[in-house]
Amino acid sequence: MTQNIELGKFQELIVVKKTDFGVFLNTSTGVDKDKILLPKAQVPKDTQLKDVLNVFVYKDSEDRPIATMEEPQITLGEVARLYVKEVTSIGAFLEWGLAKDLLLPFKEQLYPVKEDDAVLVTLYIDKSNRLCATMHVYDALKNNSTYQKDDEVFGRVYEISERFGVFIAVDDKYSALLPKKEVFDEYRINQPVYARVAQVMDDGRLTLSVRKKIPDQMQEDAEIIFECLEMAGGFLPYHDKSDAEVIKREFHMSKNAFKRAIGNLMKSGKIKIEKNGIRQL
Repeated sequence: MTQNIELGKFQELIVVKKTDFGVFLNTSTGVDKDKILLPKAQVPKDTQLKDVLNVFVYKDSEDRPIATMEEPQITLGEVARLYVKEVTSIGAFLEWGLAKDLLLPFKEQLYPVKEDDAVLVTLYIDKSNRLCATMHVYDALKNNSTYQKDDEVFGRVYEISERFGVFIAVDDKYSALLPKKEVFDEYRINQPVYARVAQVMDDGRLTLSVRKKIPDQMQEDAEIIFECLEMAGGFLPYHDKSDAEVIKREFHMSKNAFKRAIGNLMKSGKIKIEKNGIRQL
């Protein structure tokens, strides 16, 4: 493949030769051996020598560079959600709008995919100079969304880190993180997430929260705690000195949120805080 003709991208190439089975294309500075075929079925009517055509370049089933007028669902460096057509001994093959399916190698899968799964991937060129898909999309996600603090967003989980939290692709294209301190439930890859933008970082990446703004969330948390208190017969062995991990496990909220909520309940005269827990009044 010549450096002038780029694999995995749309580009304008010149018709340099016509044949019975299609036309050959090249760049204005390309040498003859680097020309590539646009099959006859895709050649626009009345195409002539020296015409310029906008084509996508990939490799055919015999691993030869070839041009197409068809539009794939993903191009080099972009991110898209594609369906798994089949799983074979070398990996999964994805439907992406072209005659030859796109390979998702096993080593590029974040979990074993199965037929009909919709997986978020980006396109890359492997060591054998072939186009392949990978589920490692962090570096390919965009950071130029127009979302602002407190906007509500929708995304899907694409990676989970014990150190950082849950990585989410907002709208399947923008980079976002649900920080570890905000993770109160078990998440899985591909899980849909509705969240609020807690912060837009300096580099444009989004920090998310699945909780509401503090005043609204405090009221909701207080209602949850009071309901638990009633179900427990009026006493719970948790208070503002309880361990944060225990609070997270029992109430699915941070210790700070718990303290705000029981403070609210105490001010409204619904509970009192004792040495060993909280009691309903």
